[in-house]
Amino acid sequence: MVARIMSCALIGLEGVLVTVEVDIANGLPAFHVVGLGDAAVQESRERVRAAVRNSGYNFPTQRVTASLAPSDLRKVGPAYDLPIALGLLAATNQLATLPRDAVFLGELGLDGTLRHIDGILPMVAVARDAGISTAYVPHEDAREAALVEGITVIPVHRIAGLVAHINGTAGLEPIVPHSIEHDPEPAFEVDLAHIQGQEHVKRALEIAAAGGHNLLMTGTPGSGKTMMARALVSILPPLSRDEALEVTRIFSVAGLLPRHTPLIRARPFCAPHHTTSLAGLVGGGAGRIRPGMLSLAHRGVLFLDELPEFGSRLEVLRQPLEDRSITLSRASGSVTFPASIMLVAAQNPCPCGWHGDTMRRCQCSTAAVQRYQARISGPLLDRIDLHVAVPRVEHERLVLRRPAEASQVVRARVCEARARQRARWGDATITCNADMGPAELRDSGVPDDAAQRLLDAALRQLGLSARGYYRVLKLARTIADLAGVSQIGVMHVGEALQYRPTARQRDAV
Repeated sequence: MVARIMSCALIGLEGVLVTVEVDIANGLPAFHVVGLGDAAVQESRERVRAAVRNSGYNFPTQRVTASLAPSDLRKVGPAYDLPIALGLLAATNQLATLPRDAVFLGELGLDGTLRHIDGILPMVAVARDAGISTAYVPHEDAREAALVEGITVIPVHRIAGLVAHINGTAGLEPIVPHSIEHDPEPAFEVDLAHIQGQEHVKRALEIAAAGGHNLLMTGTPGSGKTMMARALVSILPPLSRDEALEVTRIFSVAGLLPRHTPLIRARPFCAPHHTTSLAGLVGGGAGRIRPGMLSLAHRGVLFLDELPEFGSRLEVLRQPLEDRSITLSRASGSVTFPASIMLVAAQNPCPCGWHGDTMRRCQCSTAAVQRYQARISGPLLDRIDLHVAVPRVEHERLVLRRPAEASQVVRARVCEARARQRARWGDATITCNADMGPAELRDSGVPDDAAQRLLDAALRQLGLSARGYYRVLKLARTIADLAGVSQIGVMHVGEALQYRPTARQRDAV
């Protein structure tokens, strides 16, 4: 007898339906799982065998074959334990007819309990898109699965309870869909009110947040670069529901979704150490390709502290910063992960950190300073919109008791600027000015005559590249949006040009 049951696999961030078939045949006792499964799938034989017996059911002393179709799709992980076990029980008539309009997901413990699996959100979503009406998932993952609208999610504690539910001797209640309206407002670790001084850097942070622009801070140790980078998320607009689902999907597949938080409401802030491997930074790994820190920062901030220490690995950021996505090609196939990030970086001006400081003397030679700064390539620097110097904070500022402007106040101005950008485009693919392409920039980034003359002069004297020219225009458009002005003026272009590195600085790099 052959029993068929539906499950799901993961390819990147997308789910794929898998048909699990279990056949019981005469012959010597054996248990085989076929269908291009990894070690975790092959080990499901022992988990299923123990779970079936310890739940009070009979494990057949015959030849058991479980097939996972399509057979040319690599299966990774323990999510097939539950459908294999149910198919075995159905094939041995210990279970009534399996529901056809349902998908089953979950890892089995040896005692028959269901355990958490990664990627439950995209797997339930693909089942919903295929017209499946019900998803049976581990109880621990039910709140996450309930984020998918249009499908009934039934949490399962133990396989025995699910068998009783299917046989009609007991019932399992579906979970109430999660509503984001009841989620508390995310709390922020650092507020701009905690930072004394550095008003010009705070202005740069506000512009970066309003337009989604990349930012590089250069300054001596202890000047507050890391603290201000961490404060940036406190002035970013809140995630929309669609954006929150995007971020949650990525964290779910990566296995990093907090158990008590089915939906991520705060914008991500990822700060990898400079010793992070290339795979950890952009994604990869053996077996299933997982997202890296670049994709985990999607719709949020990727903070690279001590930027020159990352070395040549920084070059992999060039294409994602332009395309807002990254494609990883491996022998097993290609996977595209989203990477719509704000790159925020910090660096010291030299190896000792005190080059240009007013109170401590730099111990580095001119050649050492140039070699240190040359670790960051010109093409990568050209993709950063705001270059800001962060000087030492004066003692009088540190002891000042007057509170600085709070993040909540700045956040309101940022949200107003983002609202103007959304109203201008009315397109979900363009969420901020940093997303604009040449066509959009041509329609909205037209400066007045005085501003155009200033841009022409800057193009000649500063030696701006074509990319740098358009990035100055995007930055000026954001500054105008913060000011509530429809056309880019000379003041907006002038301020935007202040954040570009000078020709001398570029030559040093």
